[in-house]
Amino acid sequence: MRKLVFLPVAILIALCFLLPGQDGPKKDVGETVARPRKKGDPVEAEQPKIPSKLTRKDQLGISDQPDFKVDTSVDNVDVAVLDNKGRFIPHIPKGNFRILEDNVPQQIANFGAGEAPMTVCMVIEFSNRFQQYYSSAWFQTLEASYGFLQTLKKEDYVAIVAYDMRSEILSDFSTDKQKAYEAMQRLRIAAFSESNLYDAVTDTANRMKDLEGRKAIVLIASGIDTFSKLTFDKTRKILQEAAVPIYAIGLMQALREYLDARGAMGSIARLDFLQADNQMRTFSKETGGQAFFPTTMKDIDAAYDRVVAQIRAQYSLAYTSANTKQDGAWRKVEIKVSRPDLKGTKILARRGYFAPYQEPLAKTK
Repeated sequence: MRKLVFLPVAILIALCFLLPGQDGPKKDVGETVARPRKKGDPVEAEQPKIPSKLTRKDQLGISDQPDFKVDTSVDNVDVAVLDNKGRFIPHIPKGNFRILEDNVPQQIANFGAGEAPMTVCMVIEFSNRFQQYYSSAWFQTLEASYGFLQTLKKEDYVAIVAYDMRSEILSDFSTDKQKAYEAMQRLRIAAFSESNLYDAVTDTANRMKDLEGRKAIVLIASGIDTFSKLTFDKTRKILQEAAVPIYAIGLMQALREYLDARGAMGSIARLDFLQADNQMRTFSKETGGQAFFPTTMKDIDAAYDRVVAQIRAQYSLAYTSANTKQDGAWRKVEIKVSRPDLKGTKILARRGYFAPYQEPLAKTK
């Protein structure tokens, strides 16, 4: 197991970029995630969805539509049930699950359980704001990214997306892990100091929402957004609609504690990081994922074990909503597990979805 080592030089570098006046793009620094756009290149809005070789249908066999895309009457919910130590609880029978939509009980139409291949997109922050070459955050980002790749099985699909000023697909979905490792070679020298989290994570979620099977975004980032076109509220809505669970790994936790304990972190930087952590928690909670804030590589390894177990062995529930209104309103979904021996459990699932919307018919005179 690799250990994260915080060198004194790395700490001094980190202290520099936590202080004001250190931002701004750098030029001629070699390869970068945000390569300068050439004349004639398509704009971001015209980029195609992330293609996928995944063609398997939902294992429940109930709908060809993605989870929570409600232009059909069947809604699908992937659920992870954890014990009080955060470990996945297997072998819970269908009869112990209840679904409430806006506090109204729903009838479970289909139920599935058991291990299945995963479809995961790693979204990695790699900007000159924090991932300066050879800094401790640079080391941690690379170690965390490579560490997750090592947890995948040969049948799992993985794609790599990195972002600074904008997001870029470094490798498409594939079961060939060598392609992912080759894509990671791009993450060497960061250039732009912007870290546009909102744009990157929403772009990825929108491209993944039509993929089938058990899918998730593994977000490896500080959680700070500097210059996205989207606002926090707009980002939340897009992620809720996309229905792709986000598992967030917060970077630089040990470094922040070290600097803060020595009075080297100002009040503004402290508030920025607290807000960043809350944003990561919100995105994870509302999409049915989970956020982790590790301080060592051992903590990161433990977090990845939990993430993989939760995605690979989720329970799949499906129901037909008793509410037939097509008003575009937000519908709260709550999953409950009733079993005497399952006390203190935590349930990870989507918090709801937006109902389909249909224009009311014009009244005739």
